[in-house]
Amino acid sequence: MNSELYPSLATLDLRGSSLSRAELLAALPRSSSSVEYATAAVEDIVASVRAEGFGALRSLAEKYDGGAPEHFRVTEAQLAQALESLDPKVREALEESISRARKFAEASVPRDVDVDFGNGGVVRQKWVPVRRVGLYVPGGLAVYPSSVVMNVVPAQAAGVGSIALVSPPQKEFNSLPHPTILAAAHLLGVTEVYALGGAQAIASLAYGVPADVASGDAEIDPVDVITGPGNIFVATAKRLVKGRVGIDAEAGPTEIAILADASANPDFVAADMISQAEHDPNAASVLITPSVDLAEKVRASLEEQVASTKHRERVQTALSGTQSAIVLVDSLDEGVKVCDAYAAEHLEIQTENAEEVASRITAAGAIFVGSHSPVSLGDYSAGSNHVLPTMGTAAHSSALNPTVFLKAIQYISYSESALNDVARHVVELSRAEDLPAHGDAVLVRTQQRGQR
Repeated sequence: MNSELYPSLATLDLRGSSLSRAELLAALPRSSSSVEYATAAVEDIVASVRAEGFGALRSLAEKYDGGAPEHFRVTEAQLAQALESLDPKVREALEESISRARKFAEASVPRDVDVDFGNGGVVRQKWVPVRRVGLYVPGGLAVYPSSVVMNVVPAQAAGVGSIALVSPPQKEFNSLPHPTILAAAHLLGVTEVYALGGAQAIASLAYGVPADVASGDAEIDPVDVITGPGNIFVATAKRLVKGRVGIDAEAGPTEIAILADASANPDFVAADMISQAEHDPNAASVLITPSVDLAEKVRASLEEQVASTKHRERVQTALSGTQSAIVLVDSLDEGVKVCDAYAAEHLEIQTENAEEVASRITAAGAIFVGSHSPVSLGDYSAGSNHVLPTMGTAAHSSALNPTVFLKAIQYISYSESALNDVARHVVELSRAEDLPAHGDAVLVRTQQRGQR
């Protein structure tokens, strides 16, 4: 392969190898970043918020955000002003994104289950929304009104009655969240928005913050579920409060994997790798292909496209990191195995018979099928959700969807006759487990007390 073409992007050649699952997992490119180094700092932040409330939040905003707002809760007038000032074209784009996301989210709400075992024995499962949720929308290197949509819409589809949205204060906007974030929240009917970012925002949502008479800040009521992407401190904080609240995932840097064969358009592949790399210097872009020719053409296209992209320094850093590579495999079948081991946040299939190839993938946050389904479509307007599991957690975790905001509660209703039908089985199992009182609790209700 011509190493002069975009030499900073590594090559992992798996051709002719026969790696075990563990060996494959160890070999694949991954970010070296870890939440461990942030744990001590985040523990201190969480403890200070719990102990000092709004006093700690002000100090932390001054330290990390360049200033604290007069009041952390954004007023309805400020939300309305942000929407009024929004570029009409951006508003139109947000409205289209909201419409598509809502249509998909509402269709994704699971149905209740009602099973009749006969003779008056019924078991039901009912999906019930959690009481209150906290939604995190990041600041940082970009502005993410799309993340407002992706967090709020599935919560609303689930029927959540109380939604609190947090986003970091921005010094250039009088220590309020970015006005486009506020506009998107107002467009969605979210009235409770706070200028809070980082680990302190997660702590505030998880544990609540008492009202501060001196500053005039009203109480922040604790939530039951926290969702939304953020930096390593946000991810670490979510890990620490998990259990106190439910979370969607411990999200790491964004990633894209592309499974492509010789039929793929190298310019499309290169553009999609760049689109993820511009998020973050730690973002991962991985091409998996059996075609050396395609790999060479992608390198050439990267060299040309990176030179002209706005955030080229950030992109170059991401593409040259240990988390990004071209992975050469013997065949598409081997490529599918690599994809399942990698378990990408975003996986594109740019091959012949893309639908069939995609149907064989078992681990990915979201799969983008065919040459005209780029990840950036899913980031904004496909109707799917862009809050996805990263760092291989797609092997066991899912895209943000209404079930994250729902609880499945089971209802058991048996008549005396139905209990009689199954009583002897309960008794036998209770005795087998040496828990005879369990069986007695059934026998006392039936005509079988003589069996005790």
